[in-house]
Amino acid sequence: MATDDVTGKEQTGKKASGKTGRPSKPKAGKKDAQLLIRISASERDQFIALCEELDTSAAREIRRFIRVFIREHQED
Repeated sequence: MATDDVTGKEQTGKKASGKTGRPSKPKAGKKDAQLLIRISASERDQFIALCEELDTSAAREIRRFIRVFIREHQED
């Protein structure tokens, strides 16, 4: 088994969940991919500011847009 360089404890290979140290349970709909986009800094700043005003996150709104876009353009 490997030893953690910071804590000196042995690593078990299981990922711990939060502060409990217990292995994490698989989540339904796990987000395991990324999408990199390039936009102008001013558009990004405006988008982030608007999301904050609306008490939401940029990631949440982009995911919502993608889901709606897919639903609207799927062939029946």
